Amino acid sequence: MKKLFIMLLLFFLSLPQTSEAQNRIDISARLLEESKTLLIQQDVFFKNTSNDTLTSIYFNDWAHSFSSKQSKLGKRFAENYDRKFHLANDDKRGSSKINTIIGDSFRNLQFQRLDDAEDVIEVMLNKALLPGETKHIKLNYNIRIPDAKFTGYGALDNGDFNLKYWFIAPAVYDTTWHYYSNKNLDDLFMTPTDFSIDFSYKKNFRFVNELKQTSAALNEDNNYRTVHLEGKDRNNTTIYLRQISEFQITETDNLTVVTNITDDKVIPEREAIIIDKITGFLTQELGDYPFEKLVISNIDYAENPVYGLNQLPDFLSPFPQDFKYELKILKTAVDNFIDRTLFINPRDDRWIADGIKTYTMMKYMDHFYPKLKVVGTLNRYWLARQFHLSEMEFNEQYNLLYMHMARMNLDQPLTTPYDSLIKFNKNIANSYKAASGMNYLSEYLSDEIIDKSIGEFYVANKLKVTSSKEYETILRSKTSKDLDWFFKDFVDSRKRIDYKFNEVKKEGDSLKIELKNKTKSQMPIPVYGMNGDKIISKTWVEGFEKEKLISISADSIDRLVINAEGFVPEFNRRNNYKKVNPFLGINKPFQFKLLQDLEDPSRNQVFFMPVAEYNFYDGFKIGAKMYNKTLLSKPFNYKIEPQYGLKSNKLTGSAGFSYTQNLDEDNLFAIRFGMSGSLSSYAPDAMYKTYSPFVTFAFRTDDFRSDKRQYLTISNVNVYRDESNVIINDDPNYSVFNVRYINSNPGVINSFSWNTDFELSQKFSKFSITAKYRRVFLNNRQFDLRFFGGTFLYNDTRSRGDYFSFALDRPTDYLFRYNYYGRSESSGLFSQQLILAEGGFKSKLDTPFGNEWMTSVNTSTTIWNFIHGYADIGLVKNQGDSARFLYDSGIRTVLVEDYFEIFLPVYSSNGWEIGQPNYDQKIRFIVTLDIGTMLSLFTRKWY
Repeated sequence: MKKLFIMLLLFFLSLPQTSEAQNRIDISARLLEESKTLLIQQDVFFKNTSNDTLTSIYFNDWAHSFSSKQSKLGKRFAENYDRKFHLANDDKRGSSKINTIIGDSFRNLQFQRLDDAEDVIEVMLNKALLPGETKHIKLNYNIRIPDAKFTGYGALDNGDFNLKYWFIAPAVYDTTWHYYSNKNLDDLFMTPTDFSIDFSYKKNFRFVNELKQTSAALNEDNNYRTVHLEGKDRNNTTIYLRQISEFQITETDNLTVVTNITDDKVIPEREAIIIDKITGFLTQELGDYPFEKLVISNIDYAENPVYGLNQLPDFLSPFPQDFKYELKILKTAVDNFIDRTLFINPRDDRWIADGIKTYTMMKYMDHFYPKLKVVGTLNRYWLARQFHLSEMEFNEQYNLLYMHMARMNLDQPLTTPYDSLIKFNKNIANSYKAASGMNYLSEYLSDEIIDKSIGEFYVANKLKVTSSKEYETILRSKTSKDLDWFFKDFVDSRKRIDYKFNEVKKEGDSLKIELKNKTKSQMPIPVYGMNGDKIISKTWVEGFEKEKLISISADSIDRLVINAEGFVPEFNRRNNYKKVNPFLGINKPFQFKLLQDLEDPSRNQVFFMPVAEYNFYDGFKIGAKMYNKTLLSKPFNYKIEPQYGLKSNKLTGSAGFSYTQNLDEDNLFAIRFGMSGSLSSYAPDAMYKTYSPFVTFAFRTDDFRSDKRQYLTISNVNVYRDESNVIINDDPNYSVFNVRYINSNPGVINSFSWNTDFELSQKFSKFSITAKYRRVFLNNRQFDLRFFGGTFLYNDTRSRGDYFSFALDRPTDYLFRYNYYGRSESSGLFSQQLILAEGGFKSKLDTPFGNEWMTSVNTSTTIWNFIHGYADIGLVKNQGDSARFLYDSGIRTVLVEDYFEIFLPVYSSNGWEIGQPNYDQKIRFIVTLDIGTMLSLFTRKWY
């Protein structure tokens, strides 16, 4: 009997050991460094922890997401205006090749890649998997490692490797399958998994990994070293292979930290102290880290840095070098600490993890650097202290950056799937909003309740599949207050917070206050009684609809402030101030400042900034701009910009006033109306002035990530011109009613936009349509196509020249919309400036205008690199003449597309232009010097 017992015990011990609620993966992998290939034999023990019977199992094969430029990963790069993946050669992109998938009794299993997700595999089981049962599946496959330039992970140029998502992982099932494609979001979802890995590589590499290394053996015959790794309850197996390792090991009181985040200007002893300080704080705030080793890399930080002034170059940075190093370690350690231990669906329910991460960072800063300002050491200088930005606490930037997106009407609910977030929201605003919300709750409930709820949530759910609902349950259990406003309005919607004072009356020793809620949300708000800058009283007001009356003591109070301390992420704090006895009804003092500053809600701010512009007739124009725009958008904006032309010795300038009403529902997201005007020279001896009232309706799709926009603008342009001895202008003054519709869908790979334009004036009316298409093909060749068609509905200006006619190559710009540097020049350098509008021709032909109708087609395509060939064809019809067919062609050099380009004519209706006299005067150029326009090249990928 004893022998039988021992035999049975040995038999069961030899069976695969799977825990009650987790999967197990055994991997044997060999790296072939020359071919950048992984050969993998993998055993997956998948346990059905649901109550359903499964006939298929889904696997995430994210290595295969690099296999095609048309994969969801490839499309994601294009959406982010990143061409490097699209332009890469096939040998730089990765893929996986499945050799076999074997199930029970060594029988091959059928499998398929999903039609809409080629990096997801469905494996059909030959026997249904019942609840509680475990299925053993053997996979044999090869991985071609992608170039690391795409995501930071893969094969590096120096021969090293960063390997992430390098193995095939079973998807999560909890009544539904949670599988999805890789979109470079670092959000693979796995259940707690036990790993056993044998990884072989050339002995010249140093191996870095977070799992426990139990053995290492060197094969002298082939110089391969094999390490054996073990890990329980894991969701990460990132591997770093280095020929010369830059990773350093720091033993702390709590765990071992392995990192290659270093700084030459911080001594190693100081780095070790900082790492120990951070791990101690995280252990104290969240609980013990359940593993022996925490690996944090510079790639981790590069994917998710701390955004702010700390990212400035060293010679501009307002922070000491060791503090910048500390921020890097803190941010990366917090991210990895939580991501490795809380198994939350990172694509569909990420907000709670991101909120805890950023809130923990805020607690760290409050604990160790309670007085630190966002401008750091710059606060020592008198000039820096003149800006309101210098008064901002370091932790206040989280509210600010979330509010930046809210003011732009681009904020998204915290529950928005991670792959549906705008890049700015994904990287910055949503995690900052989540943390700001927790900070808001800590003020409303108490620090103790929030800190305890986070700690309890972490300890109770560590190394388990969990969700934000678990945190909600814990938090609600700790207070009797209703928190529906937080989870329904703040978390799960775009509803904003905005309260203002309606009326304040003093009655006896009390102040009767009527508050108004300007939004549809009903979130609590604090009201402060102030004496100067001193807080006398603080009263929490529960959320309400429309108006609410409250009463507070009037003792020593000279003004009232809503949300005075600013911890409530309120949409508009400029209407939060009310004096008890205002002088002339003014509740806030005016503040005049040189240069733009952060919004100070307690002041009526007016800014001044020196400006300089140039045109051929006025020369350099210097002046000053008076405006109210701050770093945060606001509904009403004005700009008054007087200038003086050093060449013309004349006063010039411009002014503009606009009001934007943001809308939260349907596709109409903004209505802007206002007035703009300008005064400048249009000829050597003549000036023009314009003023134009306008209204614009802006539309977008339901998908915030889509760049598709539609704009309908209605304006009336009024122009007054001096008479000139140089320019014939029989119609110096005129007014044009204009309706313009724009439908734009830009993109780095595919771009298509079109617009229509209707103009109505006393002596003419015209209609035109313009369409532009741009495509970058899989062979990296670019093709551009543009169409223009325009016709006069009536035209009584023909006898007075072509000022209002359609232009083939150089529009007259009678609405003064284009940035011409010499708009009236017919010869010389400034006459060669090209504005790609109307006919869009580059050669100057003998029929430059059409006073009846005109059509044209402009094309260009890649010849080599930035050298393109172009060709234009068109029909021009003038009254009394037959329509003329015209054409031109040449070379287009693209320095910065649409911003800096040069056009070299070759052959046109004029013949071989390249051999004709004065060829240098036939060259055309596009040049953009406007700073704001240039900045859009760099910011477009964020919004």
